[in-house]
Amino acid sequence: MIDPMATNRLARATTAPTSRSAVDRFRRWRDAADLRRLLTGVLESAALVAAVTGAIELLKPHVPVLSLAVLYLFAVLPVAVMWGLAYAITVSVACMLAFNFFFLPPLHTLTLADSRNWLALAVFVVTSVVVSELATRSRRQARESALLAEIATSLLRRGEVSGELERIADEAARALQVEHVRIELEGEGTPARETQERFPLAVEGRHVGTIYLDHPRQRSAAARRRLLPALASLLGVAIDRERLAREALEAETLRRSDAMKTAVLRAVSHDLRTPLMAILTSASALAREDLELGREDRSELAATILGEAGRLDRLVANLLDLSRIQAGAVRPELEVWTADDLVVQALDELGEAGQRVEVALPEESPTVRADADQIERVLVNLIENALKYSPLDEPVHVQVTTTSAELLIRVVDHGPGITQADHERIFEPFQRTNHARVRGAGLGLAIARGFAVANGGRVWAESRAGQGSTFILSLPLVESAQ
Repeated sequence: MIDPMATNRLARATTAPTSRSAVDRFRRWRDAADLRRLLTGVLESAALVAAVTGAIELLKPHVPVLSLAVLYLFAVLPVAVMWGLAYAITVSVACMLAFNFFFLPPLHTLTLADSRNWLALAVFVVTSVVVSELATRSRRQARESALLAEIATSLLRRGEVSGELERIADEAARALQVEHVRIELEGEGTPARETQERFPLAVEGRHVGTIYLDHPRQRSAAARRRLLPALASLLGVAIDRERLAREALEAETLRRSDAMKTAVLRAVSHDLRTPLMAILTSASALAREDLELGREDRSELAATILGEAGRLDRLVANLLDLSRIQAGAVRPELEVWTADDLVVQALDELGEAGQRVEVALPEESPTVRADADQIERVLVNLIENALKYSPLDEPVHVQVTTTSAELLIRVVDHGPGITQADHERIFEPFQRTNHARVRGAGLGLAIARGFAVANGGRVWAESRAGQGSTFILSLPLVESAQ
């Protein structure tokens, strides 16, 4: 039997040297990188001093030599910008010594024949150091400002704060001169590793997160004091913006939910109550023994019950279909169908009402891949809508055409038309145009669009007020899909 305690001790004994060796490798890598950086800085600094010295040698026959000392600033400034203040001070002293050695009598010595030149050299060194400090500070501020601007842009333009933390951490690692940075928002409690130091991110006494730095250097302490408060402020603003956006979305969702509930209650109170009252009234009349009803009266009451029950059945079916569409539960069973078959099935479903529909089909019927039952519902809803709004003596036209990639089925009516502002609104649930003579819950067009989209198609309206309406169903052709 294996002793679990012995196994744990072995695991700890194995892990600890591994962790220490990783730390040692990182330290050796950092030391080697520092050495390469030092040698590169020294070589470039020496090359700049030599270049400016050569330029002064070429110019001294034409210009007083003391006036040419200022040219050494062209060696000091690039070093200050590229390598920092420490290198710039060293180059300033080297420039002073080179100018003394090569151009001030006695030549090729570090002594001066005129002691007043010492003051000039001292002024040059002080000026070089001040200019170097200003150049270094300007470069540092530009780099940090660019970093903060990039972080701010990233937080404002790209999604959630948590999704941008890794990219922000990479930018912060370069600015703070550390190998790796990890940022955690408030509420995340991952402990720091052995190689990390933990610094809180706070703004105005509010803790917004924590930043973990791998092997932070002492010389980057000033950069941390400048950057971390600004980073905390940006994260705090981004978190607040994200919270406000989330609250606004929740408020909009609640508003839409309330509007939907109101519309449903309106539909229930009117579109359900009306047929129920008709059914109850007709059934009560048939059940009363004290009423003498003829055969025609009884047939009329029975027809009323059947008609209103059918209306209730359609309304309930529409509500169920709408709930499936909004829940994303529509799963079309795609098969290849011709446009002729789809239109004929829809007309059969309409029954006697389909006699008012005039159909124009192409000579060669195009084929689509769709769920026949769902597309039938789309066409039935579009045609029923057209029949409701068209005068009784006017036909509804169904026209089948194609483009290079789509089947287009147009349903044209001679109704009052739709204003431009209502072209999209009428496809929302429980929305209708303002025509009091037309009954309905305002679900048919919403369901038609939902089923069309589920089958890879579209439904839209083309109309002008007073000129009738055209509803267009488009489906991708089989040839274009293949």
